[in-house]
Amino acid sequence: MSIRREITDKIIKYLNTDEIIILVGALQVGKTTILHQLEKEINRHPHFFLNLEDQDICQILDKSPKNLFNIIPINLQRKNYVFIDEIQYLKNPTNFLKYIYDQYQGRIKMIVSGSSVFYLDRRFKDSLVGRKRIFNIYTLSLKEFFNFKNFKELVEKPFEKLTLVEKDKYNQLFYEFLIYGGYPRVVLAEIEEKKEVLRDIVYSYIKKDIYEANIRQEEVFYRLMKILSQQIGNLVNSLELSLTLGVSKTSIDNYLYIMKKSFHICLIRPFYKNIRKELTKMPKIYFYDLGLRNFLIDNFKPFVLREDKGQLLENYFFRILIDSYYPDEIKFWRTINKAEVDFVIENQEAFEIKVNRSLVKLSKYKLFQQKYPEIKFNILDLEQLKSKSDIRLITT
Repeated sequence: MSIRREITDKIIKYLNTDEIIILVGALQVGKTTILHQLEKEINRHPHFFLNLEDQDICQILDKSPKNLFNIIPINLQRKNYVFIDEIQYLKNPTNFLKYIYDQYQGRIKMIVSGSSVFYLDRRFKDSLVGRKRIFNIYTLSLKEFFNFKNFKELVEKPFEKLTLVEKDKYNQLFYEFLIYGGYPRVVLAEIEEKKEVLRDIVYSYIKKDIYEANIRQEEVFYRLMKILSQQIGNLVNSLELSLTLGVSKTSIDNYLYIMKKSFHICLIRPFYKNIRKELTKMPKIYFYDLGLRNFLIDNFKPFVLREDKGQLLENYFFRILIDSYYPDEIKFWRTINKAEVDFVIENQEAFEIKVNRSLVKLSKYKLFQQKYPEIKFNILDLEQLKSKSDIRLITT
């Protein structure tokens, strides 16, 4: 029996609408499993499941969307649910979905998944506006991680009410999450196997992204990922990276685009109101999964022995944020004089992430607080974040 993801319950609410449901995310994050979980929710209705990695099916649908009726026995007198995995393999997924929606709205409900999001994004454009609802599928959150490890009760119970034995187990799992991340296969693997599973994800599945993006300089792409993995929480300078790797800035920007659309990295933009004094055009980088990041830097040391504790904790907080906010709602503040706040959310709250709160110099943040008194400023340290798996718990 597959373990249910939190996003599954959110998607279920839209199964009765006419909109096309599109699941997008990195390879190996569990999109196919979620499709099958959704399929079980509508057992009382006629439903069909297609995987477009089957080239025969894909070629038939490429010839005409009408060929769907030659593949599955759809009765248009009733509402039918059609699940399609790996929709990006169609030559024109936009036209296919638009045709089915426009011609059979209310009679055929499409629920589809796609991996190489950069590929999907360039094809979907605006022709599906008003016809689709997109759900981003990430690797496991901390709460889901505990559930997959059969310790769901440890995150459901207030941390301060845990027994000493429970706190020890909680801490062990929390640090495991920071080191190995939330890919479902990695989470379920034994400790001694986790690194090899991550290796398979990096060199098999990311290679698939590279192939489908028609990238010719595969080695440069990997080298760029390795460089970026050492820069989490720092500014990304495309020109500097192009000089380091000996390729054009255009190539670097293209590789960054592919990494973003494949759900490997996120580039967050600066927050500012006084463009002259505050604007830094360069974004900051975070990884969607810390296990992937730690594999790229080849560092699986325990948290207590690491020199990058601050980066891990900052990236972990980013992972908390994306469960409640879109990436473009998450920003950072930095002046030309390098005064900085890690995260600014919707002009309402700001967060600075530190490993040890006692070492924080509050004077560093006075400028931000003076300029934006309406924005609630928070400093969060390891002990506070360790016991919180949800931004709603942090802000209450």
